[in-house]
Amino acid sequence: MKLKFVFIHGTAGWGSYDKRNEKMPYWGMRGGDLISYLNQKGFDSYAVSVSPFGSAWDRACELYAQIYGKKTDYGTSHSKVYGHERFGRDFTGCALIPDLKDDMKLVLIGHSFGGTTARLFAELMAHGDEAERAAAENGDISPLFLGGMEDRIHSVCAAACAMNGNSSFDMLSDPGFDLNSVKVPWWSRYFGRRMSNQLQTETDGRDPRDCADHDMQIDQAAILNERMCTLPDVYYFSVPCSYTKKSNDSYVPKKGMEPFFVMRSYQIGQYTGMTKRGVQGSVRNGRKMTEGSVPFPKLRHSEHRAENWILMI
Repeated sequence: MKLKFVFIHGTAGWGSYDKRNEKMPYWGMRGGDLISYLNQKGFDSYAVSVSPFGSAWDRACELYAQIYGKKTDYGTSHSKVYGHERFGRDFTGCALIPDLKDDMKLVLIGHSFGGTTARLFAELMAHGDEAERAAAENGDISPLFLGGMEDRIHSVCAAACAMNGNSSFDMLSDPGFDLNSVKVPWWSRYFGRRMSNQLQTETDGRDPRDCADHDMQIDQAAILNERMCTLPDVYYFSVPCSYTKKSNDSYVPKKGMEPFFVMRSYQIGQYTGMTKRGVQGSVRNGRKMTEGSVPFPKLRHSEHRAENWILMI
């Protein structure tokens, strides 16, 4: 069995179709080009370039188009509901995996929101989408929405993925939580503001629900989890991480954490608000470890069908 390793970046990320990847590869960053290294070691590896701020749905559609060298089709029903064009970039003639054959299987490796993208992609490959099938006229529908392709997926690996949502988005919109009341190193506010500016969602007039920051809210993540099943013949791996240490009744960043995440890590460590659906935004009793932007418990695995995940700590 021939495996193809497909790496899916997180929010605000980039991949092999982006010029910035030549100067600073997303996979490896300052440590070097991980994709090139893996290829040299005999692992056929590829880095996709999906929408930096798009929803899991849009990113999954872009992933399919890139892998199979097709024009991006967001679906008739979806595009009408969320107010954007049905078709996007055309990858005909420039497929991510030029020699992909039906007997080859995909290993999907997603970082952060890339993990959610991988999970929804696998779900659509297997079961398609009923709304898109109902909206199709004269057979005008992407094969992705027809499903029946679960045998193309070997495994899904989610690295530091906010499986159950990201408290940051609920925290930032919670009027009852004063961010400035949390004591943080003075210099972290400067880097925190820069990070917030970089992560500002770029919209094009579409429905704000069709963006990554909506899908990563805890309540919306629960809705996505209810939809995305674990396929019986696919391996699922979750790789959560933490770069914090215990300090009194909370967790604080360890020395060496990326400066952009330090302020947010302190704030998440203190947040215990509730979402609109009554879900606690963080976890009490001192379990507020983070990797910088997401509480550790939210990274472990989907709380829906959790028994089917292999947790790697």
